Amino acid sequence: MFTLALAAAAFCTAALSGVAGLGGGSILIGLFYAIGLPPVQAVPLFAAVQLVSNVSRVAAYARHVHWGATGWFLLASVPATFVVAPWVEHLNADAVKLLLAALILVSLIPDRDGRPRAALPLRSSFVVAGLLNGAFGLVVGATGLLVGRLYLRPEWRRETTLGTMALGQALGHLLRVLAYGFIGFSAFARPDILLPLCVAVIAGTWTGRYLQRYLNEERFAQLFKALLVVLSFKLLWEGASALLA
Repeated sequence: MFTLALAAAAFCTAALSGVAGLGGGSILIGLFYAIGLPPVQAVPLFAAVQLVSNVSRVAAYARHVHWGATGWFLLASVPATFVVAPWVEHLNADAVKLLLAALILVSLIPDRDGRPRAALPLRSSFVVAGLLNGAFGLVVGATGLLVGRLYLRPEWRRETTLGTMALGQALGHLLRVLAYGFIGFSAFARPDILLPLCVAVIAGTWTGRYLQRYLNEERFAQLFKALLVVLSFKLLWEGASALLA
């Protein structure tokens, strides 16, 4: 029953990510911590599950992926992941959460005339996304919240945002699986939980893909930004509560 309950949660979070592009992973890693898994077990298991989830989302949006952006992302993410890996047990995850939540909220504040802030040039955006994904993904697990704002580009359709972000997330999770294995923590230590969760997130992703067709471009952008705000406040609460405890 415990595994079934986790699988049901994984299905729902994958469906949310399938619709909005992010949000599901942040909720799922929170559940892993809530059931008592320590970070060195929760993050590798989460990375393996989310790798499957994001690969299935890439399959749904493959023809919309922006490959150039993904290349810049990967160029920064690979070295950042393996440079940080040996130090992951010594980083203060709560301080990182506070800093990143504040940066995300500031990035969502419109200019004085009410218009959204201009996006960084594409190359700069995805180098920054890769650095954030590689440097902090090993600590906080779910990185969609950290890099999501960089994928919301005014010249991209929602399918491009969803497909390119899914590919970046898949690559980031693959790097985390490898990096944790390199320092002695296997993502496959709990196959009794891993396999049902993988099946659940595949089903959830394709359910979200079906539901996503009912959102127009404007509502998609609004939902994407709303989730960034809500999850940023979640990070602020978690970080502040732990530091002040």
